[in-house]
Amino acid sequence: MTDDIAAARAAAEEESAFSHPPVDPDTTVAYGDDPDQVVDFYAPRGEGGPAPVVVVLHGGAWRAPYDRRHISPFAAFLAGRGFAVASVEYRHGAGEPGGGGGPVAGRWPDTFDDVAAALDALPGLIRERVPGADPRRIVLTGHSAGGHLALWAAARHVLPAGSRWRTDEPAPLRGVVGLAPIADLEVADKLDVCGGAARQLLGGDDHFAERRPHADPGLLLPTGIATTLVQGRTDVVVPQAVAEAYAEAAAKAGEVVGVTLLEDVGHFPLIDPGADACAVVAEEIAQLAW
Repeated sequence: MTDDIAAARAAAEEESAFSHPPVDPDTTVAYGDDPDQVVDFYAPRGEGGPAPVVVVLHGGAWRAPYDRRHISPFAAFLAGRGFAVASVEYRHGAGEPGGGGGPVAGRWPDTFDDVAAALDALPGLIRERVPGADPRRIVLTGHSAGGHLALWAAARHVLPAGSRWRTDEPAPLRGVVGLAPIADLEVADKLDVCGGAARQLLGGDDHFAERRPHADPGLLLPTGIATTLVQGRTDVVVPQAVAEAYAEAAAKAGEVVGVTLLEDVGHFPLIDPGADACAVVAEEIAQLAW
């Protein structure tokens, strides 16, 4: 496939994913005082016993133009499949110029503070606010930069001693499903994924090396938590090599990470309710949740 054809396909996939109107949640709950410290809850559609919970972390290269609204159709899609869904907002990049002329990626340490605080608060919030949800069956998922945050959040118990986000025990998760995740910050940086976003996330050149042990999922292994990565083979936004690097690091650490590779699929169909790939994602989540 030529570069022009690949770029055209990627643009069409992005347009399709963003063509769905945002879907309002059933309720929104704050987990902190900042306007971005909120969780949108979508109640499970259909009847049956207590539903497993899917926690969704949106992508967008950790940058300001992207928030949870763009992934709300995906959250509603999962609710329609019988899951309770918690879509987490968090503080992300500021508007100052960054690499490639865009906003800076991430806010150190705020982005990580928020994801940690949200995950800690969620079991209680689910019990209080989402009737019909089972907080004992939680699967964490995230797309792109959100995939990075999902993998990181599941690995807090293996953070370096003294890290502000370290926990004594693993998170109470059934598993993690990373969707085209920026799973290895070093490889992503070398490939200049999203215009240098990985380096910006950690505060730039002066901090990248020192902060990686606290922020790079590729260094936080093994987690002991069932993990699957779903990746499109034709993804030109977060190339397949990033997911493969994480899976290889896991294998070296003695852990098996599943990698589901989808032919003729790029970056955005994974969260596009109109794409076949989205149904595959729902099935991968279901295999861990039910």
